[in-house]
Amino acid sequence: MKRRIVMSMFAGVTLLASALFGAAPAQSAVQGARSADIPAEFGTDWHDPITAAPPVTRPSGRSCQVTVAEAQFRDFTPYTGSYAPPKGCGDRWSKVVLRMEGKVKGRQFDRLGYLHIGGVEIFRTSTPEPSPDGIEWSVDKDVTRYSDTFRARHDVEMLIGNVVDDTYTGVIDVKVTLTFYPAREGRDTSAPDRVLTLDENTLTTPRNSERIVAEVYATGSGGGCEEYWYLAVPSNAPYSCQAEGGPYREVQIKVDGQLAGVAAPFPTVWTGGWSNPFLWYVVPGPRAFDVKPIEYDLTPFAGLLDDGRPHRVDVAVVGVPEGQSGWSTPVNVLVWQDAERAHVTGKLTTHTTGELTNSSTYTPGSEHRVDTEGDHRLTVAGYVDTSHGRVTTTVRRSLTNTSTHRWADGENFDALKATWTDDESVTVDGRGPARTTRTHRTYTMDGTTTIGAGDRLRTVLTLGDRADLAMTRAGHRTGWYRLDDTYAGDATYTINVPRDQRHAVGTTSERYRIRGSAGCYDRFLRTVQGVLAEERNGC
Repeated sequence: MKRRIVMSMFAGVTLLASALFGAAPAQSAVQGARSADIPAEFGTDWHDPITAAPPVTRPSGRSCQVTVAEAQFRDFTPYTGSYAPPKGCGDRWSKVVLRMEGKVKGRQFDRLGYLHIGGVEIFRTSTPEPSPDGIEWSVDKDVTRYSDTFRARHDVEMLIGNVVDDTYTGVIDVKVTLTFYPAREGRDTSAPDRVLTLDENTLTTPRNSERIVAEVYATGSGGGCEEYWYLAVPSNAPYSCQAEGGPYREVQIKVDGQLAGVAAPFPTVWTGGWSNPFLWYVVPGPRAFDVKPIEYDLTPFAGLLDDGRPHRVDVAVVGVPEGQSGWSTPVNVLVWQDAERAHVTGKLTTHTTGELTNSSTYTPGSEHRVDTEGDHRLTVAGYVDTSHGRVTTTVRRSLTNTSTHRWADGENFDALKATWTDDESVTVDGRGPARTTRTHRTYTMDGTTTIGAGDRLRTVLTLGDRADLAMTRAGHRTGWYRLDDTYAGDATYTINVPRDQRHAVGTTSERYRIRGSAGCYDRFLRTVQGVLAEERNGC
């Protein structure tokens, strides 16, 4: 039944267009199991995890591979090792690709993990829940942006926190490699010159930094209510997960106490989510296996940060009840330097913060209901005087969240319909005509869980991860793309019985589409009772 499939995601949405096209097939192809091969219900084995996301493209020619980690995770003891740069591939690379291969069998929860090299988080992941007979999966990720880190020897730390006992028997076995593709002479990889981490929440940048981007691997997890933050309700509503302000969450970054960036967290559904693991055994929700970092363009603050002194950088998640844990927010800072100047000066010229509005209203009744609306805006601008003239960067970001959460007594039924938007524009004026990149991100969740006769739990759920990006120069469009990653699932099983008596059935699907100035990609997957029933490719 099994077939090994490589899964791929991208470190940031703005990297998609350059990393993707050329991978799509020239014409449509349909594959899948025959109906006679599909069992009446889930058995003890099913197809290995698979996603419809495009593969990471790789340059032709020679390459060098380094094994970063090999470990079996049974508890919360991190794997520690050492990394050394590859031999025979130089120290400038056109692409660096991370690959994690994993396997697990028996019984186990989904687990969250990370990989650090020299303190830099280059990968955050979660794991699939295994079949009794065992599964294998792999994830590829373009990590070229961390090339500065890879040029020197560093300590390695990796952890996929796990619990193994008589009940939860699954040991998570992983191997992580980096494959390096040498840069061709004259080829600009656009990778940052430096990759920095915070030192006790302080940041000291090189004094000639002309572009600064922070990335935050923000995840709500850890087994508490923040793992399902989008289902939280105000404290006056009778529900198991409560937060005074309801479900509105926003990830903020501050520089020396001043708000420098806002973002909507992606509502990741892990592979045990919505009380129904049969939704996720083969096709995970978007981003579950490769958590994308939130990116904040801090270039308007470069004039402040370039003074050679340490500056305080704080990340906070708005909406989390005071004193409650559940969020992880590690920070990397990517820096591009002015090679012709030792010191770049500049100034923050605009800082306009809109009022953060968050209304979460509970309506009691036989059907309980919480309606939430939230939004926030931020505009910052600043300039740096570089060796190629004054460059002004203006960043505008606007967030919205609307949701309706309905449930009955006993939380049976339990339903949520929610939408998050995160709009961003970055305009760079200087060194030629003004260039603007506009990104409109939309995340959606629409699901219902019910428990019917015979303790049959059913979950019907649709998830959406969408982005529209347009690039202009002097007002003329120079590039664009539109991404639409949609997951849909419908699964039912009997609760409160041994695993072999669940009589589970389920259909899941994912369609991943990109259209853009560089081409297109379109892939559709459908599974039935853990069997890959349909696989369709084509634009």
